[in-house]
Amino acid sequence: MAQISKRQKTVNASKDEEFFPGFGKVEYKPEASANETLVFRHYDARQEVLGKTMEDWLRFSVCYWHSFRGVGMDPFGSATIKRPWEDGTDSLENAKRRLRASFEFFSKLGNKYWTFHDRDVAPEGETLAETNANLDEIVDLAAELQKKTGVKLLWVTCNLFSHPRYMHGAATSCDAHVATYAAAQVKKGLEVAKRLGAENFVFWGGREGYHSLLNTDVKAELDHLASFYKMVIAYKDKIGFKGQLLIEPKPKEPSRHQYDYDAQTVMAFLHQYGLAKHFKLNIEPNHTTLAGHPYEHDIIFASAYGMLGSIDANTGSPDLGWDTDQFPMDIRSCTMVMKTVVEQGGVAPGGLNFDAKVRRESTELRDLFVAHAAAMDTFARGLKNAAKIISEGILRKSLNARYLSWNSGTGAKIASAEATLEECEKYIFENGNPKPGSGRQEHFEAMLNHYI
Repeated sequence: MAQISKRQKTVNASKDEEFFPGFGKVEYKPEASANETLVFRHYDARQEVLGKTMEDWLRFSVCYWHSFRGVGMDPFGSATIKRPWEDGTDSLENAKRRLRASFEFFSKLGNKYWTFHDRDVAPEGETLAETNANLDEIVDLAAELQKKTGVKLLWVTCNLFSHPRYMHGAATSCDAHVATYAAAQVKKGLEVAKRLGAENFVFWGGREGYHSLLNTDVKAELDHLASFYKMVIAYKDKIGFKGQLLIEPKPKEPSRHQYDYDAQTVMAFLHQYGLAKHFKLNIEPNHTTLAGHPYEHDIIFASAYGMLGSIDANTGSPDLGWDTDQFPMDIRSCTMVMKTVVEQGGVAPGGLNFDAKVRRESTELRDLFVAHAAAMDTFARGLKNAAKIISEGILRKSLNARYLSWNSGTGAKIASAEATLEECEKYIFENGNPKPGSGRQEHFEAMLNHYI
């Protein structure tokens, strides 16, 4: 029998290492007491709601960057979180250990999907070739862990914002060399997405924008961004990657202004450049509030035009004015999100990805479990609320009543683009000035509160 080296024994031992000792699978306990926070009170994966299981409606995903690369830093303070599996290096061995820890977490939490940036999972090398080799080695392990656990990849994205080379942007950089590097990086990212069976591929243009209009040619930069996306579409088709392409809007931070400001801005850009049929949107409500909109605004607008592809399930603190990436715990907000998701028949192949991080003061492993479990429960409660709202139909009936005048007569002719200005004038001469009725906003708010 061949001898096993000391190194092989060490590697084999690490594969069986438990990273979350003392934590079992999160259980469904609807009668749990108030201080039992590491349970599901509402999320029962197999429970059917309006013909689908909760698991199918919600499609929960854990993001790798916040949960397994986050260390509690903020603009005013250094790291506060030190995970027991970290050795303080950016080595491949540490990356593999971290990845094994994450899949143990996924299995115990009970989510079926995960997401990552290319630079989250593997260290960057001195050259692109070295970087790609590092990524390939980690992807091999990820494929093994996905097969072992059954956890799937919701989406991949490329980090085109952290490295100093991207300080002027990536696809919109003033330096074509930088845009070329970004294109090469995305090429590899698409290959990785196909290799791991990703159901989507996301673009977030954190540096695609400007700090000053004095040194920015906005038309050129947007033209270059559109050309970049056309290369992506061509290569996606060439390699046979079947995942949905997604763009994630954000109005600002780190740039003063980002070109993907909000859902309507992104949709306008896609239509302007003939790209709309190739992309949908990945909406992060924390970004929506940064744009000055209500929490559910971008989700509803994207869905209304058939462009809601996936959701980064988080929230923020609007009073702070920056992207805090908190776990969503507000029942009203999650109810409004799930009402939109149910009304469009689901969000697949997208999902609800927890692009959220525990607070820098929440330093225990338990906090990581509780944050995700509580957020999953909040969305499950929102799903049940949404199902009841839709099933009873009272809110929809009241909404339809507001627009009743558009169903017949002159209103119907205007809506179908069959009316003329002359006809409208004749109608007013014959019927006099309009007498608008009440918007009954408080009535609608009270109805929603009944279900929450």
